[in-house]
Amino acid sequence: MNTLTEGEDFYFNEDGFMVLTEKYLLQKGNCCGNGCKHCPYDFVNVPQPKRDELLNAQLIKEL
Repeated sequence: MNTLTEGEDFYFNEDGFMVLTEKYLLQKGNCCGNGCKHCPYDFVNVPQPKRDELLNAQLIKEL
């Protein structure tokens, strides 16, 4: 198993939770279905209605 590098593969948010980066998730190769903040796969494995909620929130952030 590869060692994760803080600041490159993950960071800790203001609540102390580990957040995986888009770089790491791209290397992983697929969506895990957990609704990761930086999911580069458009949350394809996240069940509905949560997937639509995440996609809408992502769209609002981009505006």
